[in-house]
Amino acid sequence: MNQARFTRIEKLSAWRRIALHIWGRPTDPTVYGNLEINMREAVRYLKEVNQRFPETQVTVTHLVVKAIAKALAAWPQSNAIVSRHRLYMRDSADVYCQVATESGNDLSGVKITKADTKSTVDIATELATRVQRVHSRQDAGSEQTKKALARIPHQLLGRILRVTEWLTYDLRLDLSRFGIAYDQFGGAMVSNVGVFGIGHGLAPLVPVSRTPIVLLVGQLKDKPIAEDGKIVIAPMLNIGATFDHRVIDGFQAGRMAKIVIGSLEDPYRHFGLPNRSNSADVPGHGDRAGTNGKDPGDTACTDPPAKSSRG
Repeated sequence: MNQARFTRIEKLSAWRRIALHIWGRPTDPTVYGNLEINMREAVRYLKEVNQRFPETQVTVTHLVVKAIAKALAAWPQSNAIVSRHRLYMRDSADVYCQVATESGNDLSGVKITKADTKSTVDIATELATRVQRVHSRQDAGSEQTKKALARIPHQLLGRILRVTEWLTYDLRLDLSRFGIAYDQFGGAMVSNVGVFGIGHGLAPLVPVSRTPIVLLVGQLKDKPIAEDGKIVIAPMLNIGATFDHRVIDGFQAGRMAKIVIGSLEDPYRHFGLPNRSNSADVPGHGDRAGTNGKDPGDTACTDPPAKSSRG
């Protein structure tokens, strides 16, 4: 019986010898990808929606939240956690938006539950209201988490975070009475770095979150593209995608990417125009300040309104 044989490479470069010693075998399941999306129809959609609902500024970020939630709902097995070498599906398509606080020196976030069932106006209203509360330190969930973490000595923080992760996701215990929100990150994370002038980036998975998808939204820029054999200028968006290969394979990632791209390229068809806002049940709805076309605060999950280069 023939056996596979391996021949040792004797002559190695200096760098190759060093590389063999400074890294161990690969154990990271992270996969990265990039989505480049023509946002011409999305810009038109945002303009029309914001004219209909001037009190609520819908932005590119809200469209991305809605799009990835639709993808999670369409592929529920990808909306899962890894627990004890098994997969468990979440029961709703929840999306976590990262929020820069303390003038960009700290990071918090807001989870939009069942984002696939909410209109773009609902998502914008809920996020704006809750972000405002985070900035004013009135958001009960984030404040409880901050207070709980502040009581933990620095030397024990990493260990406590891993124990909390184990209790929440492996034993599936609800620790909310201790100030730790249950599954507070949901099935996908969205962060907008375009507000900082960054055109494209890739973010790491956050191990303690058990979230298998992270989307980094870049800056919307006019770029030359080919259409029907001609060079035209279109508003283009880059989204850096990171996903957990234990949960999502290339096939699922491709199908979900198709939903995200299709939704953003034609939101009229995939989202429809909201008839009215159903966000009256959102705490604080109606008392949002600063509806002058700018999102409140310097958040990493909100962005300025898109500007169309076409009439």
